[in-house]
Amino acid sequence: MDYTPKDEKLIEARFEELMRSCERVIKRPEDTDTIRRAFLLAKEAHKGVYRRSGEPYITHPIAVAMIVREEIGLGVKSVAAALLHDVVEDNDNYTVEDIDRMFGPKIAYMVEGLTKIAGVFTNNPAAMIGGGGKDFSEQAESFRKVLVTMSNDLRVILIKIADRLHNMRTLGAMPVEKQIKITSETIFLFAPLAYRLGLYEIKTEFENLCLKYRFPETYKEINEKLQLTAHARDEFVENFITPIRRKLRESNIDFKIEGRVKSAYSIWMKMQRKQIPFEEIYDLFAIRIVFQPSPIIPEKSQCWHIYSLITDIYKPHPDRIRDWVNNPKANGYESLHATVMATGGAWVEVQIRSQRMEEIAEMGFAAHWKYKHDGGPGSDDEADFDRRLQEIRDVLNSSTDDAVDFLDNFSMALYSTEIVVFTPKGDSRRLPQGATALDFAYAVHTNVGNQAIGAKIDRKVEPIFTILTSGNQVEIITSKSSHPKPEWLDHVTTAKAKQAIKTFLKGDTHNRLRDGQRIFEERLKDFGLVPSRRLFNKVLPAYNSSTKDEFYSKLGSGMIKLDKLSEVIHENSASKWLKFWSIELSNPFKKDSGKDKIKQVGRVGSGFSGERAGSEFVIAPCCNPIPGDDIIGYNDPESGHTEVHKTSCDRLTWLAAQHGDYICKAEWASHKAMSHFAVIELRGIDRIGLMLDISQLIAGELNINMRELNVRTHDGIFEGTISVYVKDKHDIDSIIDKTKKIKGIDSVKRVS
Repeated sequence: MDYTPKDEKLIEARFEELMRSCERVIKRPEDTDTIRRAFLLAKEAHKGVYRRSGEPYITHPIAVAMIVREEIGLGVKSVAAALLHDVVEDNDNYTVEDIDRMFGPKIAYMVEGLTKIAGVFTNNPAAMIGGGGKDFSEQAESFRKVLVTMSNDLRVILIKIADRLHNMRTLGAMPVEKQIKITSETIFLFAPLAYRLGLYEIKTEFENLCLKYRFPETYKEINEKLQLTAHARDEFVENFITPIRRKLRESNIDFKIEGRVKSAYSIWMKMQRKQIPFEEIYDLFAIRIVFQPSPIIPEKSQCWHIYSLITDIYKPHPDRIRDWVNNPKANGYESLHATVMATGGAWVEVQIRSQRMEEIAEMGFAAHWKYKHDGGPGSDDEADFDRRLQEIRDVLNSSTDDAVDFLDNFSMALYSTEIVVFTPKGDSRRLPQGATALDFAYAVHTNVGNQAIGAKIDRKVEPIFTILTSGNQVEIITSKSSHPKPEWLDHVTTAKAKQAIKTFLKGDTHNRLRDGQRIFEERLKDFGLVPSRRLFNKVLPAYNSSTKDEFYSKLGSGMIKLDKLSEVIHENSASKWLKFWSIELSNPFKKDSGKDKIKQVGRVGSGFSGERAGSEFVIAPCCNPIPGDDIIGYNDPESGHTEVHKTSCDRLTWLAAQHGDYICKAEWASHKAMSHFAVIELRGIDRIGLMLDISQLIAGELNINMRELNVRTHDGIFEGTISVYVKDKHDIDSIIDKTKKIKGIDSVKRVS
C-alpha cells in the first residue's frame, strides 16, 4: 500500500530536516549517498505500515536517526544504521547479509546488534518464569544479546538508547499495560545505562517520561507547582548570580552562567525518600557556570580559581564540595560542585565546568569519542576513557548464564553513586556508595574476596562487612579456610562480588535446596499440610524470600528457622472479608487483549494472605493493594493466576522489566463492605494526650476499626504504627490527612 500524498509530504519534510542536521558530519558525496540510500531502503521496507499514533512508521527510524545525530552526536554510519535498525526485524525480504552487501560490514554489524531475535532461546519461556529452577526471561535474553553486542561497538547501544527515547516520547498512544511494561524496562535498564554512558540529559528525560506515564497526576502536580514558583525562583537566581557575574568579568573569564531547575523525577524521588511535600523541598535548582578555558592554564586550576572567586562572595558549606574534576565519575563526568550560603540563609549548589566538560556531561561517551579522535584530551585522558569503556564491557561480559541475574547485576552496576577508596599501595578503586570491605576484596581479585575474613581500614581492623567511605585505605585480611556463605550476598553491592559469591555457592545449591525442601515438608506434616501456592503466598514474604528456591536455599543453609511457622500459617492480617469484591482483567495470557475483558469475582481473607476463592487472581502480598489503589495485573504462567499489584510496586517494576509480555490491565470493578488491613506509620513530638487524640480521631470521628497501636518514645520524639481495617484507599487518605493536623504530628505515611 502506497503512502498518501499528505504522508509523502510529511516523510520528505522529516528526512530533509535530518539531512540538514547531518551537514556537519558529511565529509564527502558518498556520505550523502549512504544516508539517502538507507532512507529509501527503510521507506520501502516499512511501506504502508503505520504507528499507533497514526503516523507512517518510517517517521520512527527518521526520528531515531535525528536523536543519534543531534542529541548523541554520532556520525554518518550511525545515522544510516539508525534508519535501518528495524528493517531486518520487520521485513522478511531483507537480511543482515543484504545490509552488508549494500552498506558494508560496519553498518551491517550495527543493524544486526539492533535486531531483536525473539523465540530463539527457548521453546517455552513462560514455563520457566517463577518456576522452581533457573529463572528465565525471553525479554531478558533479548536485552542481553543487544547489550553484549556493545562490547565491540559502543554505537550499537547508543542507537538503541535513541530508539527507546523516541518510543518513550510517543508512549501516549500505547495502552496502559504496555506503558507499564515499557516504563519498567526504561527505568530498570535504559536510564541507568544512559547515566553510565554520560547521557545525562537523556537519562533525565527517561526518568521524567517514566514518571509522566506511571504517575500522571503526580507528574502534572509537580510541574504545575514548578510553574507557580517560577517567577520568585527566577528573581532569586538573578539576585544570586549578579555579583558572581560581575566578579568573573573583572577576572576576564569567558563564561556562561544560568540557573537550572531540577527534574520532576528528581524532585519526586526526594519527596518519596524524605517523605516530605513539594513545599518543603528548597534546593529546586542549581547554578551552572561553563567557561571557555585558557590554553595556558590547566582546566582543573581554572575550576578552582572560579571557586575561590565565588567563595569571596558567599560562604561555602565545608562538607558539601564534590570534586569530580580530579576524580571523575565512572561515566566520565567532570565538574566541581560547591554549596554556598546565599543572602537570606538559603544554601545554593554551584556547578563549575569547562566547555569540554559541559559537552561530556551532556553527550557522555559520544563526546569522549569526539575528543579522543579529534585530538582533544591528552594521552592520560585517552587512557582514562579507554578504562571507563572497559569497565562497562566488563559489566556486559558477566559470567552468569542466567539472563535475569545478568540484568539485575547490570542495572545495579551502572546506576550507583560512587566512592573512591585506596589499596595499601595507594592505587584507587571506584566502588558504588554503600559498598563494603568485602566488595573491595572482590574488586581486587575473586580469590581475595572468596578468602576474606576481615579488613584493615585506615590501619584499624574492622569486620569484612564494614561499609566504606571515600578516602578509606583498605587492606584485606584473608584465610585459606574461609569461603563464601549465602549471607554474604546481603552484604555486597557490586555485580562482580554478587556474581562471584553466587558462582562459588552454585556447586552446593542443589544440596541446600533439597535439604530446605525436606525440612519444610516435614514441618508442614505437623499441621497436616502440604506445600501449595496459597501457602507460599504467606510464607515467602514472611521469610523475606521472593521465590521458593530462595526460601528453600535459606532454610537449607540455616539462614532462617521455622520457629514462627505456625503464626505465619494462621495469621490472617491481610484482610477480613465481609462480602465480595471483583476485579476486571484483560484476558490472561492473551497478548494485546484489551478488548477481551473478563470479570473475576473473589473474596479475600479466608485463610491465607492474598488468597482468592473461585477466582483467577491473587492479591500480591508484596504491596497488598486495596480498592482505590491504582493496580495492574501480572499473568503468572506457572500457576495460571493473575497477581494484582499496585502500579507503584517495586516488585511489579522488576516483573514488567523482565517479563513485560505478561503484564495486563486490571481495574477495580466493584467492592462491597470489604474490610482491608493497612498499617499507618507516624512520627512527631511527644506530648501528654497525643495518643488519646489519635485514637479518638480514628475510632471516633472516622469510625475506623483499629487493630493495634504501637508507639516508641525517646528524647521527646515518638515513632509508631497504627494497624487498621479500612474499606478502601479513601479511608487511608482520610486517616493520613486528618492525622497530620493533630498537634505534634510531623509525618504520616502508609506502609505497604
